[in-house]
Amino acid sequence: MRAPRRLQHGEEATLVEHLSELRSRLIVALVAITVGTAAAYVEHAHLIAALEQALPPGRRKLVTFGVAEPFMTSMWISLYAGLIVASPLVLHQLWAFLAPALDERTQRVVAALTGLAAALGASGLAFGYFVVLPAALRYLTEYDRGIYDIQIRARDYLSFSSAVLIAAVVVFELPVIVLGLNRIGLLSADQLRRNRRMGYAAMAVLAVALPGVDPVTTTLEMFPLFGLYEGAIWLSVLLERRLGRSRPLLQTSGEW
Repeated sequence: MRAPRRLQHGEEATLVEHLSELRSRLIVALVAITVGTAAAYVEHAHLIAALEQALPPGRRKLVTFGVAEPFMTSMWISLYAGLIVASPLVLHQLWAFLAPALDERTQRVVAALTGLAAALGASGLAFGYFVVLPAALRYLTEYDRGIYDIQIRARDYLSFSSAVLIAAVVVFELPVIVLGLNRIGLLSADQLRRNRRMGYAAMAVLAVALPGVDPVTTTLEMFPLFGLYEGAIWLSVLLERRLGRSRPLLQTSGEW
């Protein structure tokens, strides 16, 4: 299958050509997800074992209820992992389809923000797996242990751990969101600095709203948000000094 040809900025194309390119890129994305899911299914036992490692040592044997639950749980884990593995290619296909609508300067800025988002997302995933998830699980699995016979259901645990990891990734993407708002002229470094208290309050509310019902998860997500908020302020300052506030990507007329 030939890779779809990427249009250049300003290059004209008919509606049929745009739809044909979109179809080709969707096919490439679906093939990537299918291959990623199949590869993950081959290694799904190792994936589940890796997630079990975050549990306290005495609770690393998950239980299932029902005939189909073991199969469906393994399939869902394989699909989640396949989506993660295929996400770089899927996002590249989306970017290649949308990029011709943006000028070269905007494309460079978006590419830089995308690279930063990938690095921060990987850092958030590692922070969630090695710090947030084990601490939350220790607290939750020991809570009222004298009252309950605590058994951990595979489906529920994998859903909880996936939600916590996704929340950690979202938390670490805060600087990218702030920088994006800065570059389109909706938010400035001065505004961020003047409204620090309001910003910290917003970060606390966000930490409470993110997945994780226990105070340990909420606290461990809140402190990185405070640090990332401060980092976003200084990154905005550096970006403004380097590129200047006279060149926002989004003009007041709404044109790019």
